[in-house]
Amino acid sequence: MQLDGVLFFPVTPFDPEGAVAESVLAEHIKHGVSAGPGAVFVACGTGEFHALEIDEFERAVAVAVEATAGRVPVFAGAGGPVGAAKKFALAAARAGADGLLLLPPYLVTNPPRGLVRYVTEVASATELPIIVYQRNNAVFTPETAVEVASLPTVIGFKDGLGDLDQLQRVVLSVRSQVNKPFQFFNGLPTAELTVPAYRGIGVDLYSSAVFCFAPDISLAFYNAVTSGDTVLTQRFLTEFFKPLVELRDQVPGYAVSLVKAAVRASGLDVGGVRPPLLDPTPEHLEQLDTIIAAGRKLLA
Repeated sequence: MQLDGVLFFPVTPFDPEGAVAESVLAEHIKHGVSAGPGAVFVACGTGEFHALEIDEFERAVAVAVEATAGRVPVFAGAGGPVGAAKKFALAAARAGADGLLLLPPYLVTNPPRGLVRYVTEVASATELPIIVYQRNNAVFTPETAVEVASLPTVIGFKDGLGDLDQLQRVVLSVRSQVNKPFQFFNGLPTAELTVPAYRGIGVDLYSSAVFCFAPDISLAFYNAVTSGDTVLTQRFLTEFFKPLVELRDQVPGYAVSLVKAAVRASGLDVGGVRPPLLDPTPEHLEQLDTIIAAGRKLLA
């Protein structure tokens, strides 16, 4: 399975009682898919995987599969303790997902060889294709990246670490030693800001949280980058993405909270975020509106 284009990471809507709002999720995904992403990644980081019970997770994946209707692949999150990760993987398969994004284990410091054990055990529980996520406490060496990339069902490696020297070593090692189709992804929060740098080391795919609330801006930036329009690319980076990242960095968790708030502002009632995340302050919401307006001005 080879992915292309902008990757859509939908939020998980909650109703006023705090339950997953399935009809709103379906509407959110249908709207996103109609804009033309390369794939849907449901119940992952932007979708508050960390806050979902397994039954909620399985329903969210099922809703995404139904709403997508086979138009693009649907990947679901899995992660946490190894036993829980296996259960989430099985739930994703039952719900009809096409693949998994394997998130890092939580809290513990993971030796690289221990990460190989972790990925191997989760992969043994499911036949679904797996994209491994390097981020926070899950950091691979080039050697261990080759080991996990060599597992039959591992098809990709998503980087949320941002160490380009380390990632370049991983990319070169895997591409020279793993003889199968394999893709690398830029998975940094607000990935667009680093797209030119990642493309410089041969990593073209990236996840776009902006696609959730402004697919027009997300796709315009993607088209500017892929067509070689460096002037427009720089304007998007300077006038939209840089201010968005600066606002995001003011409060931990805003990489999710701001996205969800922007989806609400677009007219879809997706509710707020679950603890321990916080919804943006009124002042920050005003700043967010201004940033989005600046991004839309560039569409002309």
